[in-house]
Amino acid sequence: MQANVDVKTVEGFGEEWSRFDQTEMSETELGEQFGRYFAVFPFESLPADAVGFDLGCGSGRWAKVMAGKVGKLHCIDASAEALDVAKKNLATAKNVEFHHATVAEIPLADDSMDFGYSLGVLHHIPDTAQGIASCVQKIKPGAPFLVYLYYAFDNRPGWFRLIWKVSDVLRRGISTLPFDLKKIMTDGIAVTVYFPLAKTAQILEKTGLNVESFPLSVYRHHSFYTMRTDALDRFGTRLEKRFTRAEISEMMQTAGLEKIKFSDGFPFWCAVGFKREV
Repeated sequence: MQANVDVKTVEGFGEEWSRFDQTEMSETELGEQFGRYFAVFPFESLPADAVGFDLGCGSGRWAKVMAGKVGKLHCIDASAEALDVAKKNLATAKNVEFHHATVAEIPLADDSMDFGYSLGVLHHIPDTAQGIASCVQKIKPGAPFLVYLYYAFDNRPGWFRLIWKVSDVLRRGISTLPFDLKKIMTDGIAVTVYFPLAKTAQILEKTGLNVESFPLSVYRHHSFYTMRTDALDRFGTRLEKRFTRAEISEMMQTAGLEKIKFSDGFPFWCAVGFKREV
């Protein structure tokens, strides 16, 4: 079986989470972000003491909330450095088990999990469709799987996509730099781009304008710490893919999911599906 992993990208995330371990994020902000990513997740359908997995757990920020809602949570990451950060952040959670593994080598039995999720991970691997299929293989028939993949701006106007194309040229250059230099560059982007646009959106919103289509407007709700983290995540990652809503739906269906539901709010695209019954 192919590893389905980009080693340089994994190394980059290990460095990222080691520097931005999310300990500076407030509980309020974490709860708000969790609510947006899990807006379509069917918590009500989970069995009592449900057992599931977080594929690509990173710093463990989502697991920190999820562990308190389920019976047991398996945190899986291809980066040993990231997993060490997650272990520290989840030191008080007694129902979490950690696994150092890629998506192609998930150390869980097939058809054994009550749920699974992978947020912001599978667009950073060589074969995203196969990654989704590997995750779905581990959940029980009828169980939900939640995924977040970078959108291809298919719900945005042409000028918005043009801005992204320019920014992606920067990403391709910055992502190849040594980490310390990369961090300096992305901190600069957070200061000169993320923060001003977020604050402008915040001001415009107070005047009664709808700012949902304003670039980086979502960060009007976030701390500067999150802006720095996300700037590094966005511009410091070597391998990045983007998908339309239709492409994500097709990959999920091919992987064996049905009753697929997309979140209508940011971040795009978050979607949940249920593994088809045999």
